[in-house]
Amino acid sequence: MNRIYLHTGANLGDRAANLQQANDWIGLEIGAIARASRVYHTKAWGITDQPDFLNQALLVLSPLGPFEVLEKIQQIERRMGRVREVKWGERIIDIDILFFNDEVLETDALTIPHPYLHYRNFVLMPLVEIAPKLVHPVFKKTITELSAASEDSLTVGVFRG
Repeated sequence: MNRIYLHTGANLGDRAANLQQANDWIGLEIGAIARASRVYHTKAWGITDQPDFLNQALLVLSPLGPFEVLEKIQQIERRMGRVREVKWGERIIDIDILFFNDEVLETDALTIPHPYLHYRNFVLMPLVEIAPKLVHPVFKKTITELSAASEDSLTVGVFRG
């Protein structure tokens, strides 16, 4: 069984419901969600003139390979109404593969580990909650160490609903 760390985010519509709907589809189509962080609230990163995001990290156990998971993720995003217009723009749902076991993969379609995860507190904080000792296979540092070294000044807080 593959251990896949995913990150979900939403800043349009009912953000909390969108994350839950994504989790439901992930559980049905990709694999069992073994761990889920709390939901976190943050300002937008990259393009800052847009609504605030809710984010969550998930550990999913799946028999699927990385490209099958990517295909399923993209199907879920489309089913939920995701339209890719602007990189880092507004979205009803975003699902990213952060880690796939301890694999390192770089293709035009998919890069694992996610190439920006160590720059983003909104990814690192939920991930620290569910996998503090997970070692990044490229940097050879734990998620806790990467979070402590992060230069991202964006504040991330637990969403209180």
